[in-house]
Amino acid sequence: MDIKRPQSKQPIPPNAKKVFKGVIFDVYQWEQEMFDGTRAIFERAKRQDSVTILPVLPDGKILLAEQEQPGHPLFIGGLGGRIEEDEDVLTAAHRELLEESGYTAERFDLWVALNQLPKTDWAVYVFIAKGLKKVSELNLDAGEKIKLLPKTLDELINLATDKNVYFREQEIMPMLLEAKYNPEKRKELEELFKPQLRT
Repeated sequence: MDIKRPQSKQPIPPNAKKVFKGVIFDVYQWEQEMFDGTRAIFERAKRQDSVTILPVLPDGKILLAEQEQPGHPLFIGGLGGRIEEDEDVLTAAHRELLEESGYTAERFDLWVALNQLPKTDWAVYVFIAKGLKKVSELNLDAGEKIKLLPKTLDELINLATDKNVYFREQEIMPMLLEAKYNPEKRKELEELFKPQLRT
């Protein structure tokens, strides 16, 4: 699968210098000419890209994660995490699914890939995983507590659009909100989340 990285809304120019290297974020600065001819220092952050996986079980339910992390409120969302430096996108999706659920998948369909934060260069790839097989227990990082939640498509839509629920996958919320009120969009999601493998 050839997966193209989405372009940042405000790309870091080639002449930018890395002024800070962090555990998650690096910071770049460059001199930018202003409209009146003066010059100013501009700045952008960059972080490792990440994957989100929404696995579809054989019965059609979607496997979500209720997750706790230190210093972070409880949230619900897909499985996933950062793409490691030596990984391609699909390898990261396979690894994260296995670590956080104990499942492997026969197929990963890319639903959406976005790089939409204006001040941060960070691509997020959202996959629908099908043909699941349970092969191991969860293998979580020290900073993760995950409870797996099989949910119907209706339950996923309601969780994502409930103001009292911290649903972390902001990149798919517009599509889920559309599906809640638009029957055509709802049908599209029903097709997308069918458990059968597409040929």
